[in-house]
Amino acid sequence: MSDDHDEENGFDTAIPDSLMPYDSWIEDAYRQVMLRALEYAAAQGLPGDHHFYLTFRTDWPGVEMPDRLRAQYPHEITIVLQHQFWDLKVDRAHQIISVGLSFGGIPSTLVIPVAAVSAFADPHIRLALRFTVPEQPPVTAAAPNVVPVQPAPVDTAQATPAADTAADGADADKGEGSQVVSLAAFRKKGPGGPG
Repeated sequence: MSDDHDEENGFDTAIPDSLMPYDSWIEDAYRQVMLRALEYAAAQGLPGDHHFYLTFRTDWPGVEMPDRLRAQYPHEITIVLQHQFWDLKVDRAHQIISVGLSFGGIPSTLVIPVAAVSAFADPHIRLALRFTVPEQPPVTAAAPNVVPVQPAPVDTAQATPAADTAADGADADKGEGSQVVSLAAFRKKGPGGPG
């Protein structure tokens, strides 16, 4: 029999293409899980050994970060919320996350649109969520006589893959600089478990 039929009972087991956007709905639900975890940490602190890796597009409209960090990570960065961070806030109305961290001993406030977040992980429990972020940000409607400006292309040969780099405020304050962390152990292909 063909692969589309269950050999024991003769039923058609092929899964048809969905005409409903389940993948998008599932991703939206996982974004809500991330936001709830960040809100919990903002209100209660991080319990036990829980800590977060937050990967986001640095070239996304609305991202606010120091110019020196943007120059070092022109496309994407992963930050670690573990030992020393402050003023963690989730603004659901404006769909932004803000947090204070130290980079190289210099305090900085990051403002991150939720749409710019490409990954969230809590390595303590091996939770890893990946989000779809379009390569080009959405173009907003421009006022009359205004020409929208697209971000300059990034030379990927010179850019550091930020998905494998993490800045932790505690390590930066100790003068150790950024810490390189491989996220491969925490990545999942989807909601079903480790990939």
